Amino acid sequence: MKILLTGSTGLIGSAVTAALVAQGHQVTAVVRSQQSSLKASDLGATGVIGDLFDAPWLASELRTHDGLVHTAAGGDERDAELNDSVITAALDAFGGTDKPFVHTGGIWTYGSGDAIVETQEPHAPAITSWRPAGEQRVLTSDVKGSVVQPGIVYGRGAGIPAMLAGGVDGGTLTLIGSGEQHWTTVHVDDLADLYVRVLTGAPGGRAYIAASGDNPTVRELGEALAPTVEPESDDATLERLGAFGEALLLDQQATGERARSELGWTPTRPTLVELLAKGYPADA
Repeated sequence: MKILLTGSTGLIGSAVTAALVAQGHQVTAVVRSQQSSLKASDLGATGVIGDLFDAPWLASELRTHDGLVHTAAGGDERDAELNDSVITAALDAFGGTDKPFVHTGGIWTYGSGDAIVETQEPHAPAITSWRPAGEQRVLTSDVKGSVVQPGIVYGRGAGIPAMLAGGVDGGTLTLIGSGEQHWTTVHVDDLADLYVRVLTGAPGGRAYIAASGDNPTVRELGEALAPTVEPESDDATLERLGAFGEALLLDQQATGERARSELGWTPTRPTLVELLAKGYPADA
């Protein structure tokens, strides 16, 4: 298949690009610069410089492709606008066809819960409050659209866990909140495998929580990194991290059962605790 992919230089997008190429797919990566195009080329993709905020341009590109995987994130106040533009282009280009569109959501939109599944109503923190509307646009459209909802993505020494690893000071790590909250986790390479499975095997109209089933507490993560951990109040976390802190204080657990049972997804990579105990290496 000839697949258009957004976000190829990011943690998730680079892993998905590599996984698609390994499966024999032809990947076109939308990039913003020649330098990013070279990075995409290193992964086996062909870079095309374009603007994801330009929905008509993106729709035109999509019409020459067999599918779309959207993993790009602006990382700022324009995230909602970026997603709306990509969704609009996909619905325009793929409407009434059987071409698959895999959109990226996130598990934070469900709020806290000890057995989170895709049928729950959203209770999103402020930082992701814009996500549910876009996800519903994808899932209820006439496009063969699916949504992947990752937990805390780890691996390759990157992502949110790198922030924890970098917070160790003199053998002591200040936790996020009390540290008793659980985080759902997924290794980036297991996640990439799920994206490929959704792209090639999902029927459309369904969301898939990407969670390995390993749901450590933040205290467990901290103790894997440092000999001494110190909790802080929720108020102190919110003052330090703002809206991001609100999301990291969520107490979430999930197994990703739908992806396992419907798509045969089987996470196999080391757990986050295991990798943190090894110093969170960049090659694992």
